[in-house]
Amino acid sequence: MSDPLSEVVRLLRPQAVFANLISGKGNWAVRYSEFGKPSFCIMLEGSCRLAVDEQEPTTLSAGDFVLLPTTPGFTISSFVPAPPVHLDPNKVPEGLELRYGEQTGQPDMRSLGGSFEFGCADPSLLVSLLPKVVHVQGSTRLSQLVQMVGEEASGGKPGSEFMLSRLAEMLLVEAMRSSTSTSAPPGLLRGLGDERLAVALKHMHARIEQRWSVAQLARIAALSRSSFFERFTRTLGVAPMAYLLAWRMEIARELLRRGELSVSEIAERTGYGSTSAFSVAFTRQVGQPPGLYALYASAERKRA
Repeated sequence: MSDPLSEVVRLLRPQAVFANLISGKGNWAVRYSEFGKPSFCIMLEGSCRLAVDEQEPTTLSAGDFVLLPTTPGFTISSFVPAPPVHLDPNKVPEGLELRYGEQTGQPDMRSLGGSFEFGCADPSLLVSLLPKVVHVQGSTRLSQLVQMVGEEASGGKPGSEFMLSRLAEMLLVEAMRSSTSTSAPPGLLRGLGDERLAVALKHMHARIEQRWSVAQLARIAALSRSSFFERFTRTLGVAPMAYLLAWRMEIARELLRRGELSVSEIAERTGYGSTSAFSVAFTRQVGQPPGLYALYASAERKRA
């Protein structure tokens, strides 16, 4: 059976771009302007206060992991107010430990701040799945990953770049797993948190080429047709067939980017009986014909 969450991570191809170790002592505050890209903070030691724009402030403690899918402006600080140092995240020098507050002595807090880059997939896929702030705490597995990230980031050992990339994937999966509940916006993650819908979603992902009907999926979920349709639409934010179409197009875009299959082969792989039917659906969903999309993707690969 297909694992939809693993499929999403494979499409995203996350790579961690680690910016800096950040430490603080005494009274301090740092105000970061809007970044707009997915970023994260891993708490290595101590604790601090995080205030993300338009969200309730929260306390971060050692072992915590925070993911901001769109990274609006935010302030990270000690628990006693202090005049903030203003920083543009696009201009922060990489590779140095940033120290705030008192410059000498053992810090009260050490964290690792970084951002995710994605290999090929549109990062809006991640944004659509997650709440504005993902704060994972009290997870033994996550604490172990955080410890490994800290060791790799500061150790400078051979192969650390590869290790950090794999750890970033695992951190992302843990963050997404933590959101398979009502904390996630309507979408796949919330659907996977529903036992009945999760079974249907796994079947849809396992065989996207099949001509699914709402009645078939309802039987798999052990629900009446009307109950399944209402529950699916409310939980995922779209009707079952609209969700299937959107996922087919995500797979099609990835296959077109790779450039290994013809448009007709991709049409068959994604459940279309003819190339023309696939082209119409793709153009309507993506905004350009599959052939043109593949051409642009090929040009991008050559530039890279």
